Formats: sequence, C-alpha cells, structure tokens
Amino acid sequence: MPKDAVNIRKDTVAIVMGSDSDYPVVKKAEELLAQFNIPCITRVLSAHRTPAATIAFAAEAKDNGIKVIIAAAGKAAHLAGVLAAHTTLPVIGIPMRSSTLDGLDALLSTVQMPKGVPVATVAIDGSENAAILAAQILALSDPNIAETLIQYKHKMELDVLEKDRTIGKE
Repeated sequence: MPKDAVNIRKDTVAIVMGSDSDYPVVKKAEELLAQFNIPCITRVLSAHRTPAATIAFAAEAKDNGIKVIIAAAGKAAHLAGVLAAHTTLPVIGIPMRSSTLDGLDALLSTVQMPKGVPVATVAIDGSENAAILAAQILALSDPNIAETLIQYKHKMELDVLEKDRTIGKE
C-alpha cells in the first residue's frame, strides 16, 4: 500500500521518480495537477534499486485509487516499463536528462517498449505534458477536469496571441 493511501481519492495520479534528483522537474507536474484540482501522490521508487517495492506499488495502484501513473527516470530509464508491466493503468513516461547522453538514453529506454506493455512517452524533462496527458485521460470520465482543460488551453491561446501583439512593439 502506498504511504499516502489514506489520502488517495478518486482520480488520483501517482508520480513515481527513480531518484529524488528528478524532483525539480517532477515538481512542475505536481503543480500543474494541483492547478487542475487533481490529487497526486509522489514517490521515489527505482526499477533497479527497489524492484520489489516498485512492482508492489504498480500491482496495488488500481486498488488504491490510482487512475494514471507518471514515471520519471533517467539513464537506463526502466521505471515506466516495469510499472506498466505490473498494472493495467495508463503509464506516462518522462525521460529525464541526467547523463552524458543528455536524456537520449532515457528517451529511447522509455519509448522502446515491447508489444503488450505500452508506455505513453513525453519529451525529455516533459513533466508538464505528462500532467496534461494524465488530465486528458481523466477528463474522459470527469466533466470538471474536461472543463478545466478547456480553460487551460484557452488561456494558452490568449497568452500566445498577446505575445504576438507585443513582439513587434519592443
């Protein structure tokens, strides 16, 4: 059972990172999910250093109220795949920039999953897109989240149009 299981409610997103050094990037996903009023729990679990705990978390996630798992990992980046192998929940992988290969190794490890073990993969360090994708998945059955996403995307549109109006005036 996740350490935060008592606080888990419907439509909770789990964010799992392979190392606490990933937290500065992952924090952006937490903040965006909070903006969408989507609760999340954040864990540090490693596919390599804590395999039993990682597998148990994935296997129990659905029963514990988790609806979507976001997994952030760098280098060999097997975390998303290990989680996906042990749950039927959607798993979104965030390849992390954490090595001399500038995240390319993590990207390839996250995106190259075998048939039957899908992992949706966002850009390297793309935690905001992972949060948005998780919200879009939840919005399929939650009209409040759907409306929040519509407002969010409308605000993005207005922000870009405002930048377009001001760019030539400087």
